[in-house]
Amino acid sequence: MFKRKIYSKIKEWKSSSDGKTALLIEGARRVGKSTVVEEFAKNEYATYILIDFSTASNTIKELFEDMSDLNYFFLQLQLQYHVELETRKSVIIFDEVQLCPKARQAIKALVKDGRYDYIETGSLISIKKNVKDILIPSEERKLQMHPMDYEEFLWALGDSTTMKLLKGVFESKVIWRSIKQKVITRF
Repeated sequence: MFKRKIYSKIKEWKSSSDGKTALLIEGARRVGKSTVVEEFAKNEYATYILIDFSTASNTIKELFEDMSDLNYFFLQLQLQYHVELETRKSVIIFDEVQLCPKARQAIKALVKDGRYDYIETGSLISIKKNVKDILIPSEERKLQMHPMDYEEFLWALGDSTTMKLLKGVFESKVIWRSIKQKVITRF
């Protein structure tokens, strides 16, 4: 996986939230939301379950229709995904959550329960049809993810020096002095 700046922001959310909010990562399609979140889950939690709503079975989606028995809900997730969740050491990822609005609405109850952390990813998440007939949870913290910036692109190439040099030149305004010198010399 390529190094991305948003990883540190997700890490900040985890330490400051302490299970009191879910994290919603919004962004355009194909910018790496799912990849970063899964990598984060692998590195920062004991276990995780990734529910990809673009491929999830109807059995999984139907679990979100009735959130009155969370013990049953978590038991079913663990059975379906063959993952043992550990209290306050596991995260459940709702990937492409806009495809299952009831899952997004369930965040309120899940966060209140407090056993696990929750990260949602989605594109076009605020379009009216993706939030129709659901209560948007106030327990969400939102982060916007963008395509790689120039510095991240350089990191992906294995270049950790160019950006430092560019920042140094910019900060010291050497380039501006050089341009000013050339203009004065011409006249």
